[in-house]
Amino acid sequence: MCGIAGFLGGGRFNPEEASSTARGMADAVAHRGPDDAGVWIDREAETALAYRRLAVIDPSPAGRQPMRSASGRSVIVFNGEIYNHLDLRRQIEAQRPDALSWRGHSDTETLLAAIECWGLEEALQAATGMFAFAFWDREKRTLCLARDRMGEKPLYYGWQNGVLLFGSELKALAAHPAFEGDVDRDALTLLLRHGYIASPWSIYKGVRKLPAGTYLKVAAGASREQRAGELPEPRRYWSLRDVVAAGLAQPFEGTPEDAVDALHGLLLRAVRGQMAADVPLGAFLSGGTDSSTVVALMQAQSMRPVRTFAIGFDESEYNEAEHAKAVAGHLRTEHTELYVSPQDALDVIPRLPDLFDEPFADSSQIPTFLVAGMARRHVTVALSGDGGDELFGGYGYYVSTPQRWRLLSSVPLPLRRFVADTIMAAQAHGADSLLDRVLRKLPMDRVRHRLQAKAHTLALLASCRTQEELHWLSLSHWRNPSSVVRGAYEPETALNESANWPDALEFAERLMAVDSLSYLPDDILVKVDRAAMGVSLETRAPFLDRHVMEFVWRLPLSFRIRNARSKWVLRQVLYKYVPMRLVERPKAGFVIPLASWLRGPLKDWAETLLDAGRLRAEGFFDPRPVRRKWHEFLNAHEQCEPHLWNILMFQAWLDRSRRELWTKHTAP
Repeated sequence: MCGIAGFLGGGRFNPEEASSTARGMADAVAHRGPDDAGVWIDREAETALAYRRLAVIDPSPAGRQPMRSASGRSVIVFNGEIYNHLDLRRQIEAQRPDALSWRGHSDTETLLAAIECWGLEEALQAATGMFAFAFWDREKRTLCLARDRMGEKPLYYGWQNGVLLFGSELKALAAHPAFEGDVDRDALTLLLRHGYIASPWSIYKGVRKLPAGTYLKVAAGASREQRAGELPEPRRYWSLRDVVAAGLAQPFEGTPEDAVDALHGLLLRAVRGQMAADVPLGAFLSGGTDSSTVVALMQAQSMRPVRTFAIGFDESEYNEAEHAKAVAGHLRTEHTELYVSPQDALDVIPRLPDLFDEPFADSSQIPTFLVAGMARRHVTVALSGDGGDELFGGYGYYVSTPQRWRLLSSVPLPLRRFVADTIMAAQAHGADSLLDRVLRKLPMDRVRHRLQAKAHTLALLASCRTQEELHWLSLSHWRNPSSVVRGAYEPETALNESANWPDALEFAERLMAVDSLSYLPDDILVKVDRAAMGVSLETRAPFLDRHVMEFVWRLPLSFRIRNARSKWVLRQVLYKYVPMRLVERPKAGFVIPLASWLRGPLKDWAETLLDAGRLRAEGFFDPRPVRRKWHEFLNAHEQCEPHLWNILMFQAWLDRSRRELWTKHTAP
């Protein structure tokens, strides 16, 4: 596991300056790789590659990067793990028995050889793992950037002042003198919509996230148009849409019991492959279905107790630690738990802008960072259950949203729109409306305001034309972000462009597929990667193994969601190891008491960031809707902490980024 960075072009290329700049870019992500560092320069092509290393596989000097191929033709900086790299080695050896001698046993060396032997796209299709890398072909003078199938490892890139910059995190790009750092207001609307900035956008103009399952190529001496800001077009080597289509074309034809046995075997293999490490290894354990299954399969294949880690809160409604402890006791793992005080969690908040590098507003980022920090004191690699919800139908709205749509669609759209318009008109007339006169008779302001909010929500949902629009609005925080962000237009993403949704037989399947394309890589995997790498911990997600995903998408929906209950086939695998009574409970999620904190110990901090004069002076937000939400929240009229957390995370990030840019531009 590493942090990578580099650049191409710029003119007036001084090798010493380029080396120093590349080293500074890599050092900006030193937390991703505290064990080693390196830089490689191609003076003639004006190219620099840099890395920071977290040694997990082959910690010897033979695994150092930037790594040159055995032929000397190519160089790579690589972040991630190729789980099947030993199989790839055997295939390469069979094809080139006399042409290759291995210097070490790292997966980076294997990948380099595979690219030279088979070509970039074929090597990517053959590799199973999580990764992001930059590959320089010295003969063709071409830079290639690539990212794994599901987007477990991050990679940003973009032209800035005629230089192509790339890196594992935005702070690596920001360390280059050419970096501009202008906020992309359009991307900011995406943060307000869902709490994260969806791919391929980033918070900065001219900088993009490389989409999962793609690669791009840029030649040395790229055109003036490209250097002026036109970004290369990524090429796709793997597509979840194709996996879904293949599953529909060749559905699983066995019995439910056959499916359980097949899934069991695939998961055993995936977990076994991801347990390979030359450093201490453990797992996160919440006591839920996903993490309990991963830990059970780890323990079944381990000669010693697996190290497991859980975090708990004193507030019983947020605490899953007791469930995790019960599962750990049954599996006889070596279990560690940490009960977090409110102050422990609050102390993390000032670190969030630096940890997540661009505004990110999933508040479970806080407990995720805390459990990662606890695990890192004992292990260097931790397996997780991420991806289980999207793959096996774990979120409640996979059942409730189709039910809601069936109810809504039974009423003709013109009638629904008439009802919606009537509600909106009544609310617009305020105190003079019949609706308001009725609500004023209610004894409590809180009840009245919540009913008004629910009526507004009902009006919005009733006017939805399609089931996809219903889902999009149901998951939205701010319903019209472009009216809050000044001078912005909300761009298209996988969520709001339903024409790009994968085809599936059932609406619930389409929801699961689109979450796998958006929410999973842009929220869940970002959260885990930044929180864990912030303490130099590598995380791995066995459910995202390509063979597991390809199999599960062949299963009928009834094998995943049965009688309105999720994860049926996965639960049957888990029950082979853990009694049903230990894991059967409502889904809790990894949440914190954010509302009480914002009304309590975080109130002054939030008030400072949401000050109307400050918002007006900064010019990104219209202060009126923001202050209205804050007032409604403080008076307990509305549970709108996600709306506010989105704004607060941007404001906190803006403070940090401006300080950094000021320091950068005023440094001697």
